[in-house]
Amino acid sequence: PDSNKLFAKVINQAKMVIWNGPMGLIEAEKFVNGTKELAQTVSQSSAFTVVGGGETIVLLDKMGLLGKINHVSTGGGAMLNFLAGEKLPGIEALK
Repeated sequence: PDSNKLFAKVINQAKMVIWNGPMGLIEAEKFVNGTKELAQTVSQSSAFTVVGGGETIVLLDKMGLLGKINHVSTGGGAMLNFLAGEKLPGIEALK
């Protein structure tokens, strides 16, 4: 709960939020609360939101929050690599 409050404070002040991956083992109900609370906070934020990672996207969809995210990428690690300026083979092949 304390971490969720801290994350919410930072997210609510942010102009952009980039989130990749769940906050824990979301397949187990007893561990999903942190990710669900983060999903609520991000989806209600006035910041431009970018979310990546298949598991995170599935959870957002189940919660009915997917449409409240500005940009969604199913490639979590690849998304972070792209944002870091790394060359991705699939994108390079399209050039």
